[in-house]
Amino acid sequence: MSAALCVPADRLIKALAKYLKENVREVKPPIWAAFVKTGKFKQRPPDDPDWWYVRCASLLRRLYIDGPVGLSKLRTVYGGRHRRGVVREHSAKAGGAIIRKALQQLEQAKLVTHDKRGRYLTPEGRSLVDRIAHKIAKELQREMPELKKYFVPA
Repeated sequence: MSAALCVPADRLIKALAKYLKENVREVKPPIWAAFVKTGKFKQRPPDDPDWWYVRCASLLRRLYIDGPVGLSKLRTVYGGRHRRGVVREHSAKAGGAIIRKALQQLEQAKLVTHDKRGRYLTPEGRSLVDRIAHKIAKELQREMPELKKYFVPA
């Protein structure tokens, strides 16, 4: 199987978001998701109506790559540049409520679990990411046959 690192991140996240939206009942945007900013460094809420599924898919990929990871590290990963007018900008962490609620929904879907080291993917979650990554790798091989030598046959 192809690992999540072998395929482009944007294609993997789009495919995971589509899968989560269509097949996983537990993952739904909360009522407040239409009005909330994703961090103090943002000026407006996201424009994409499906941004919640994209964030959940991105969290699955990040947990696949980083292993057991805590909320603070994830807030740093999703943080950005806080522009403060004429004062020099600094980095700022992302909002924790969005990440926490998304992780709780993924836990209810039995794709993520946690212990004292942090949150990590369950075997079902890892299998889901691997399966979708493998499908994307097959599509890439059909689109560009010269990439075939870089992928390990399943």
